[in-house]
Amino acid sequence: MPAGADIFAVRVFDSGPAGTYHARAMGNLLRDRRAPSELAASRQVIDFEEKLKDFSHLAAIVEGDLESLDAAKMPPKWRDAAISGRLTFGFADAQSGLGAEGAWPMLHGKVAATIDAVCQRCLEPFQLPLAAELRLLFTDDASVGTAGDGFEVWELDEDKLRPLDLVEEALIMALPFAAMHDDDATCHEPEVLEEKPGKTTRPFADLKSQMGQED
Repeated sequence: MPAGADIFAVRVFDSGPAGTYHARAMGNLLRDRRAPSELAASRQVIDFEEKLKDFSHLAAIVEGDLESLDAAKMPPKWRDAAISGRLTFGFADAQSGLGAEGAWPMLHGKVAATIDAVCQRCLEPFQLPLAAELRLLFTDDASVGTAGDGFEVWELDEDKLRPLDLVEEALIMALPFAAMHDDDATCHEPEVLEEKPGKTTRPFADLKSQMGQED
């Protein structure tokens, strides 16, 4: 190709007299349903920062916990809590104990969030940090039990999945049995109030159980 031909080609493409060029819209990789093998084959990396309100099940659990608060103490922007992380897809190799012929799509990721919660000791709202690491192998083989190298086997019910659902489940599993301040000095003595029907404080464990029954 003659020198400068590539520059000429770009100019013609960008400044043609007729029509308008429209780039293909980019989808949201966290929300798109795709086959794990497709994500693994492209070695897809997903960096994301979303809001709690985008994770409906987790948001419902947090809301159920905050219902125990008086309206004046309700955090006004709890649904806007940031959830961020990185997901990296690929194929498992011999290091996972599967062997080259048994390589499965895998996911390694880390996610973090800071949500509003109710301390079960002092019954006051506070900021609860959450963090989770995902090490998953995807398979439709129900006979597979466990895998090496710290991976958890994720049995596929469908051909495709949403990475957002994996992130949400990891954070739900990271919720403590009962959320509390890190130290006694941070807690305030709870006020003695008349109990209100339907407003009893419930630990996250109970809320997660209810969500499971609804599913």
